[in-house]
Amino acid sequence: MSTEKNRAAQERLAQAVTSGNLDVISEVFAPNVVDHDSAPDQQPGPEGVKHYFATLRSAFPDLTVKPEHMVTTEDEIALAYTISGTQQGDFLGVAPTGKHISARGMQIARFENGQIVERWGSSDELGILKQLGVAPQRVAMQPA
Repeated sequence: MSTEKNRAAQERLAQAVTSGNLDVISEVFAPNVVDHDSAPDQQPGPEGVKHYFATLRSAFPDLTVKPEHMVTTEDEIALAYTISGTQQGDFLGVAPTGKHISARGMQIARFENGQIVERWGSSDELGILKQLGVAPQRVAMQPA
């Protein structure tokens, strides 16, 4: 039963971020959640997660989060996802470009009682910056 409850919470999170209903974050994340990969300026707990996604949605108001692959255990979910949207606001210091982006990301979350209590994750921010035209398209590797 826990696996189904955790999976439903993970899916609710993706839907909440896509719809902009960020209050759901307080239901999905435990008050004392430990985020091992939080944004540098992110405050702790669900409020920090809300702030992060509010900032992301202000840059990409049509942001969508599409879960691509989920692997579940009794208390953990590994998730591969795709985010996409059109940049209409500031993103990492980049003024609005009007460009559409699509990037992959991953997250591993540990659940207790249907809430995320610990998470690790990463999105392809460099790939987003490349799509916005502000990062090198190819970095030459130097021989060792």
